[in-house]
Amino acid sequence: MEFLYLNELSILRWVHILAMVYWLGGEWGVFQTSYHVTNPALSLEERKRHMETAYRIDILARTGIVLLLPLGLHMGKIYGFVPLLDGAGVWLMWLFFAVWLAMTWTAFIKRETDIGITVTRLEEWLRYPLIAALLVVSFMAFAGSGPIKSGLGNHWYPAKMALYAFALCIGLFLRLVMRRWTERFRILAMGPNAEQEAALSREIGMARIAAYIYWITIASVCFLGAVKPF
Repeated sequence: MEFLYLNELSILRWVHILAMVYWLGGEWGVFQTSYHVTNPALSLEERKRHMETAYRIDILARTGIVLLLPLGLHMGKIYGFVPLLDGAGVWLMWLFFAVWLAMTWTAFIKRETDIGITVTRLEEWLRYPLIAALLVVSFMAFAGSGPIKSGLGNHWYPAKMALYAFALCIGLFLRLVMRRWTERFRILAMGPNAEQEAALSREIGMARIAAYIYWITIASVCFLGAVKPF
């Protein structure tokens, strides 16, 4: 039993690291590609090719984001932080995140269609109650109550959950910017449009500031999980 416990935990930790790497690296790739997507000096076709590259990179980051939470909760169950997931709870939790991941990939595959945009919006709306729930249970854990059991020396776990929720908030904004790329390029395909170009430039400027905050947050999540400082 001890071997099975260690093996399960080690595999989960390994996949968790991979998910974090794809999240951080993917966001950097999208950030660099965005310079070409929003460059009006390039032809529309060239910009659309860069947008396609950005989406293909971003789906790995999105997959990593989605997987990080169930992986962290599953490891939390093993550590004894999330007793709610004992028994069938862990499988129900994975089922929920499987649906979320399916929505993420559907939005990616159908991204150039109205269905893809609709699914993307639904996936974004799914995050709002999830973010609220993560923040509530994190603060409850610091207060010594709620479904997350943590105490002195284990507060890094709810702190990590709260930072992850904050990262989801930033991610929502960045996802919104990318979704608007598709919508704005549909209009630009009809001919030059100064209003749409100005909106692209304005939005990407804000997104780049958000991206720097995003990387700091991701690095902080990594630090808490690796060092467990408090």
